[in-house]
Amino acid sequence: MNNKTLLANLRSIQDFPKQGINFRDVTTLFKSPECLRIMTDELYELYKSHGITKIVGIESRGFVMASALAVRLGAGVVLCRKPGKLPAETVQESYSKEYGTDTIEIHKDALSADDVVLLHDDLLATGGTMHAAYNLVKKFNPKKIYVNFIVEINDRGLDGRATFPEGTEITSLIKV
Repeated sequence: MNNKTLLANLRSIQDFPKQGINFRDVTTLFKSPECLRIMTDELYELYKSHGITKIVGIESRGFVMASALAVRLGAGVVLCRKPGKLPAETVQESYSKEYGTDTIEIHKDALSADDVVLLHDDLLATGGTMHAAYNLVKKFNPKKIYVNFIVEINDRGLDGRATFPEGTEITSLIKV
């Protein structure tokens, strides 16, 4: 993929959130109508024939493209959030991060075994959050789970793909 317009509009911020990190900021892609259209079109082309019934957007930047793509695919949107943000009964998954643990959750009635699910987030680096989301969605026994990112970081020895089970279908629009 690596669309030239998307690459040109992806902002990089050195030493954020800490020294040595080159943060890839997708908000510059969201504010551009052209980039938003390109991303929606590319995602639609990737998934139009997969029978997606639900798109799980990961808090919070994952909500943007999950919603835009869901409209095009005629799918529903499920929010994957940090604890205490969803009003009804939830299912949770905890995971380890480099500085401790974190938890994500979705509503208990958000998915069913009849669903074909696309998990979407803005960025794949270490893969921790998305791997937890993958495990969370697996608890619902959907027909199929696909995984997508806007940006996949392959530098600094990061290999977020390696955290997923063999055979997991993972796509990204931009690889840096």
